[in-house]
Amino acid sequence: MGPPLKLFKNQKYQELKQECIKDSRLFCDPTFLPENDSLFYNRLLPGKVVWKRPQDICDDPHLIVGNISHHQLTQGRLGHKPMVSAFSCLAVQESHWTKTIPNHKEQEWDPHKTDKYAGIFRFRFWHFGEWTEVVIDDLLPTINGDLVFSFSTSMNEFWNALLEKAYAKLLGCYEALDGLTITDIIVDFTGTLAETVDMQKGRYTELVEEKYKLFGELYKTFTKGGLICCSIESPNQEEQEVETDWGLLKGHTYTMTDIRKIRLGERLVEVFSAEKLYMVRLRNPLGRQEWSGPWSEISEEWQQLTAADRKNLGLVMSDDGEFWMSLEEFCRNFHKLNVCRNVNNPIFGRKELESVLGCWTVDDDPLMNRSGGCYNNRDTFLQNPQYIFTVPEDGHKVIMSLQQKDLRTYRRMGRPDNYIIGFELFKVEMNRKFRLHHLYIQERAGTSTYIDTRTVFLSKYLKKGSYVLVPTMFQHGRTSEFLLRIFSEVPVQLRELTLDMPKMSCWNLARGYPKVVTQITVHSAEDLERKYANETVNPYLVIKCGKEEVRSPVQKNTVHAIFDTQAIFYRRTTDIPIIIQVWNSRKFCDQFLGQVTLDADPSDCRDLKSLYLRKKGGPTAKVKQGHISFKVISSDDLTEL
Repeated sequence: MGPPLKLFKNQKYQELKQECIKDSRLFCDPTFLPENDSLFYNRLLPGKVVWKRPQDICDDPHLIVGNISHHQLTQGRLGHKPMVSAFSCLAVQESHWTKTIPNHKEQEWDPHKTDKYAGIFRFRFWHFGEWTEVVIDDLLPTINGDLVFSFSTSMNEFWNALLEKAYAKLLGCYEALDGLTITDIIVDFTGTLAETVDMQKGRYTELVEEKYKLFGELYKTFTKGGLICCSIESPNQEEQEVETDWGLLKGHTYTMTDIRKIRLGERLVEVFSAEKLYMVRLRNPLGRQEWSGPWSEISEEWQQLTAADRKNLGLVMSDDGEFWMSLEEFCRNFHKLNVCRNVNNPIFGRKELESVLGCWTVDDDPLMNRSGGCYNNRDTFLQNPQYIFTVPEDGHKVIMSLQQKDLRTYRRMGRPDNYIIGFELFKVEMNRKFRLHHLYIQERAGTSTYIDTRTVFLSKYLKKGSYVLVPTMFQHGRTSEFLLRIFSEVPVQLRELTLDMPKMSCWNLARGYPKVVTQITVHSAEDLERKYANETVNPYLVIKCGKEEVRSPVQKNTVHAIFDTQAIFYRRTTDIPIIIQVWNSRKFCDQFLGQVTLDADPSDCRDLKSLYLRKKGGPTAKVKQGHISFKVISSDDLTEL
């Protein structure tokens, strides 16, 4: 069973189609009329536009002719170039385009059943977190008989022109497509999660390990049904579509249609002086200007492979405009890489994507206000919504995406398409349950770009621990909706922090409502005890307060361990001490290395401290070898921390 489906304008495809067939008429959509307002916001198109149905444009029209990926697409005189690139990308993965174009065979023209054709089509888009079905008629804008927007070089194929019309209807008009990036469009077509990779910043041609890590990510993304495209930056408008020395076009987007890691046989190992080939296959949507460097059809490398070699290795090209490149040349020649991960289906029951809808709201009560502006607004910044997630293991890549609600439909009213948005990421206490109020000890773990695009993202390898993400608009005091999505191969349990402090409840009142909040960061444990010279010590921390405790990750084989572990406790009284214990992780029975006991009174100094470890038994117990460095902050204002 698929995700819930929203009907745009509440139009029901089957009902409308059956009504038209019953009345022997072709559908004309009353919600998106064939007139200028469907084309532009406030201007007229030079030349006379005539809206025509496909059967009036050509003989034998079809939704799809043959294989959907085998035809070149053209943007038309007013077409949007990223749209054509997105069409080409969509066509690579059947699992995606068959979702965007549902029951395409049922929608196809049938020359033997003309009485069953009603001039009505439906397409589905992932629109701000919801799969939305859009119904359109087949009237398309033309000038002098030619389609004004995108069309296929197979002149009787119309899937892309009709899909573009449905997308324009969803966003308000054709002009609303201007300014969308290729990742915006692909995400709306597929529901994938997009990440943009700066190939030059990544230094993949210099850093061999990073290059093969990138290949592994691309391979995994592609084989899981993801979509990948790449481009070469052009420094100015004059160099757009200018050909490089190797036949590639600047400012042009290429689609990845295959990626392979190939083990070579004995003969080919001698030919190429390598045991493996790391190869990518790309496609130019326009079907021209192919790669002419190594592994191109005219190259020495290609000529040394027999037809049987190419087939056995999987190095085949099924389309005009396709070509192979080695990973090395791919990293050297392309500047920007758009990676759209398929995140709709859990893998083996494991959830890779967490998402939540939220909003920035304004309220006179500072504790209820949720529109605090960016990090520059220090007094109000933490009034924004806050979301916490936990990374259970070190070294996993986490992709965070913040999408604001598209305001294009309000452009006629003079509103901007997008606000400037961004987000901040903080590493917080491992046991945090309530909202942040001040940033005393939290590490600023990352920040997105702040820009007036529809979506901003951040991709980082994060250490084990808890993180609070704060989505913001650049200016405070504005209202809007947003969608936050987080992708990771390990579950991260995203949830919103809504409470400022523990709730008043009968249970809390009976056992004593908290009067003090204490925040502690243990920076390091040093000069720890070894029983003998070569003993392996794998230290970890246990921070206790009453029945609650926080455990740090284990540090491997060191007596000088850096932890930077944070914890927060809400205490009924300072008579309940905070105990920091250091343990040695061993195979059968962990070894106690020492502890410190703290009153952590609100009047205590908040500077970094260092104390010797002691045996169990309180602050006066016998001193042991080793010491810990820590910072502790206590307050009797439960909303200070």
